[in-house]
Amino acid sequence: MSGDPSSSSTERHAQLMALAGDARPELHRYCARLVGSVIEGEDVVQDTLARAFAALDELQEVPPLRAWLFRIAHNRALDLLRSRAIRAAEPIEAAHELADPESPDPVEMLMRREAVDTAVSRFVELPTVQRSVVILKDVLDQSLEEIAAMLDLTVNAVKAHLARGRARLKAINAQALAQPARRPPSPTVAHYVALFNQRDWEGLRAMLADDVRLVQSSHPLRAGAADVGEFFGIYGRSAPVRLAPAWLEGREVIAVYEGQAGKPSYLMWLEWTDGRITFIRDYRYVRYVVDDAELVHAPDTPPQGAEPPVR
Repeated sequence: MSGDPSSSSTERHAQLMALAGDARPELHRYCARLVGSVIEGEDVVQDTLARAFAALDELQEVPPLRAWLFRIAHNRALDLLRSRAIRAAEPIEAAHELADPESPDPVEMLMRREAVDTAVSRFVELPTVQRSVVILKDVLDQSLEEIAAMLDLTVNAVKAHLARGRARLKAINAQALAQPARRPPSPTVAHYVALFNQRDWEGLRAMLADDVRLVQSSHPLRAGAADVGEFFGIYGRSAPVRLAPAWLEGREVIAVYEGQAGKPSYLMWLEWTDGRITFIRDYRYVRYVVDDAELVHAPDTPPQGAEPPVR
């Protein structure tokens, strides 16, 4: 969408708000694979949207918002990768010709399917530019021209990175390690899950540290035991959910199930100090995070009434 220099701040923010709601799942699919983590990918998405809204009023003209959001997300993800000291680059070789994107041949379709089916964490084994190009083309189905404009590359360079990235991803998948062993939950998480499934809200409030914080996507931050305690009151007034301990990206998390579903609807994760909860991250309002999550459930802990998850 081209910008209008005369558009008001309110109009700009309304346009960005509408786009953010639609584009957020795709932004997460991109960022999660770029940084190799569904949790950190959502952190990048939130940072991207916060920066976009803050920068919008400073623009002389409103840019095409979708491409602008992806550019900000790309740069913020790269900042995160640099902070982890994960930087990789390879020289570009001669561009490989690709099939007509409007009429992909069966081999082209298989390459795209391989990228879609690849575990999020494996993408970080690709050099950064190859990673970006493969995700944008094969996971998000953007055109070569759109990718070139976003990454400031020529179309031929995009083709080269795509061919090399696809070949490398195929090799990575062929050498993928077996499924990690299932680990038992920690006593603190097991206790939290048991109290939550019993709807013992007072018992859960007693586990909160005085300075506990709660983050729920774009909702206002809750801080302090009294304010965060209202979080359990909201769940108390809602239809019951069932929790089960799990592991994700080496982090202990909690899978949240609704109704009789055998697949989790969203996640929570907690931080603890001296047995008290100091931080809660609830993904209830950004459920797309669980779509690409490589969850490993704790043994013997599927929620009552649900089929044991596959992983």
